[in-house]
Amino acid sequence: MKDFQEVWIMAAFGDHPPLPKALEQILDDETTSTVFLKADCPPRAKRGHISELKLETISEVPWTKSEVSELSEQIEVLVEQHSERSDCFVEIEREGCRILQVGDLRVTCAWPPFADAWEITVVRPVAYLSLSDYDIDPELRRRLSDHHRGVFVVGKPGSGKTTFAQAIAAYLDQEVGAMVKTMEAPRDLQLPDRVTQYAPLEGDLEKTAEVVFLVRPDFVIFDEVRRSRDFEIFGDVRLAGVGLLGVTHANSALEAIQRLVGKVELGLISQVLDTVIHIEKGKVNEILELKMVVRAPTGMESDLSRPVIEIRRFPSGELTHEMFAFGSEIAVVPVSGESGGQSPAFSMAGDELKRQVIRHTGISVAHAKFLTESSAEIYVDQSAVGAIVGPGGENIRRLERQVGVKLDVKSVRDLPRNQRKRLGQELDSSFNEEDWRSRSGRDWSSDDRAGNRKGRRRKGRKGRR
Repeated sequence: MKDFQEVWIMAAFGDHPPLPKALEQILDDETTSTVFLKADCPPRAKRGHISELKLETISEVPWTKSEVSELSEQIEVLVEQHSERSDCFVEIEREGCRILQVGDLRVTCAWPPFADAWEITVVRPVAYLSLSDYDIDPELRRRLSDHHRGVFVVGKPGSGKTTFAQAIAAYLDQEVGAMVKTMEAPRDLQLPDRVTQYAPLEGDLEKTAEVVFLVRPDFVIFDEVRRSRDFEIFGDVRLAGVGLLGVTHANSALEAIQRLVGKVELGLISQVLDTVIHIEKGKVNEILELKMVVRAPTGMESDLSRPVIEIRRFPSGELTHEMFAFGSEIAVVPVSGESGGQSPAFSMAGDELKRQVIRHTGISVAHAKFLTESSAEIYVDQSAVGAIVGPGGENIRRLERQVGVKLDVKSVRDLPRNQRKRLGQELDSSFNEEDWRSRSGRDWSSDDRAGNRKGRRRKGRKGRR
C-alpha cells in the first residue's frame, strides 16, 4: 500500500505550488471546494461536506477589476515557474478564457468579450476517497471489476460523481490490476501517475479515442460525457471491446439512459451501456442495469414480440422500465402503474397514434385508445367523423393503411364525462367543449369540399372535350 501511495503525482489533495497570498487565505479552510472571484463583486466560496455544500460570501468588500486580472496573471506566471511539475500546465486557452491546472486546483479565468467582466473560478476536490469508503454492495464491486462493462456514473454538478469515478479508477489500478487510461477535457482527475490521462488530441476527443485503441487499455474513464458527439464516441469505444466508464450530468439514472436514445441504435444500447450508477450528495443513490431480451413489451400481446431492453434495479432485479421501438420512435415506458385502465405500453401507443392521425388528416383528435395490438378507437368531434370516414369509407381505409392499425372512429361525446373533463384540463386550462367542437375538423372538411369541387370541375371539362 505504501508503494502505491508513493507513485501519486497528479493533483494529490492539498498539493500545489505556493499561491498568491490573497488566494491562499481563502483556500486555508480545507472545506472550501470552489472559489468564485469576479470584478466588482464580493468574493464567494462553496464550503462544507459534499453532502451539504453551501455558497458563502467571504467578504463584503468587492474585488476590483485590477485585482482579479492581476491574480490571473500571477497564476499564469506560477504555472510557468513550475513547468517541471507534471500537474502544472495550461489546459485550454481561448479568446477570453484560460484554464490552468495548478497542482490539485483547476483555475478557470475568463474576461471580456467572452465574459461580461473579469472572473476567476478555482475548483479543488474536498477529499480523496477510495472505493472502500463507499457503502456499496459486494455485487457492484464485482461488477465493476469486469473489464467488459459499459458504465455511467451520473449526478448533478457537485454531487460527487467525479470523486466516485476516481475511486473506481484507483480500485481497478490498485486491486484489480487493470490497465487504466482516461479521456478528459479538461484533465483534473486525481489518479496514480501510472494511469495516463489523455486530453482531446488536436482539440478532438474522437482522435483521442483512436489513440486509446492502440495502447490496449483494459478500462477507460471518459470524464464529462456531455455533447451528442461525446455519447457517440462513448458508443464507438465501448463497441471496440474496451471496458468504459463515463461520467455525465443527469438528474437521475433513467435520464442518463434516455440521453443515449438517438445516438446509439436500440439494439446496441445494452451492449454500450449495461450499468448506471446515480450519485447524490456523495453517496450511491440508485443503480440500474440494462439487458436486452426478445419478447412482447409488458401489456402487449405475445404475437408481437420484439427486442426489448429491460431496465432493472441492481442488485434486486426489480423491473422498472422497458425500452423498445414503436413505429419510428424509441419509447422508455414504466412497467408499474396504469393509465386509464390501460398498460403503460398501450397508453404510450395511443399517444403516438393520436399524433399520427393528426399528421395525416389535420383533424384534431381528442383521444386515441388501443383495444388490441392491431385495433384502436379514435375520438373526434361529431362534425369530423364523416370527414375522417369519407365517402364509402375511402378516407378511413387510406388512414388505416398509413398507420397500420384497424380504426374505429367515434365522437368525443361517447367518452365518459369525467374523461372529457380531464381531457379538457390536459389540452388547455381554459378548455371549453363547445369551443373545441366548433373548431374541430373545420379546416380539413373545408379542404375536402374544395377538393370535391375541383374534381367535379375536371370532370366537366373532360365532358366538353
